[in-house]
Amino acid sequence: MATGVSAPGRAQIKQKTLRTDRWWLAPLRIGAILGFFVVYATVRIFMNKYYWVDAYHYLTPLYSPCVTSSCVEGSSHLGTWFGAFPKVIPFSIITFVVLAGFRGTCYYYRKAGYRSLFFAPSACAVPEPHKKYTGERKFPLVALNLHRYFFYGALVFGLLNVYDGTQAFHGKDGGFGIGLGTLIIWINLVMLWMYTLSCHACRHIVGGRLKNFSKHPLRYRYWTFVSKLNPKHGTYAMISLFTVILTDAYIMSVSAGWFSDLRFLN
Repeated sequence: MATGVSAPGRAQIKQKTLRTDRWWLAPLRIGAILGFFVVYATVRIFMNKYYWVDAYHYLTPLYSPCVTSSCVEGSSHLGTWFGAFPKVIPFSIITFVVLAGFRGTCYYYRKAGYRSLFFAPSACAVPEPHKKYTGERKFPLVALNLHRYFFYGALVFGLLNVYDGTQAFHGKDGGFGIGLGTLIIWINLVMLWMYTLSCHACRHIVGGRLKNFSKHPLRYRYWTFVSKLNPKHGTYAMISLFTVILTDAYIMSVSAGWFSDLRFLN
């Protein structure tokens, strides 16, 4: 039996929609951004190079942590947990799985993806092309319910990124130093943490299932802080995409020798 706008009893009209505004602009813009990030990240993780600047200890977040013996010397801050990887396997496969899983199952990105990539629906009063609706009960969409577990992984990688950020205060002579790369890395860190802490799963984990906030003042304080960030979660999600790309592109450029890092101190 037909469903949606084709269901029996619904008015049958030839027009796809009666909207006269540019309703397609928002999903087109978001879809282009998401598509560009997916392509860029995929290309970069399979490059397996230009991810480390030894002179200043810059490590791109797409390759952090680099824990295989295939990593270039100096980039394995936490040691080498694994042997050499075949060339067809990215060094950052673990990072990619966890962080892509976190963003891919994120409530905001799910909404953005449904509207921009799957047109389900692309805008209000615009029917979607799918003839039936199955929700998120079947594979692979049922895996989206793993979001809160990916959140724990994102917290771990967020702490690793902070450690990488402290290593970026490194000068040529081995002392303290600050360069443009250092500032870019820390701007990205701030946006990544704003995105992570404003997450709906974070809000639930911090203050969910509490029947009485007065008995849990510390958790209530954390819940209040996250609740203030939560309305801007989508904004942080999109900004952090650009800061990740900027950080990786800058470190790649310096590592490849395309230009030198602008130094402010040492």
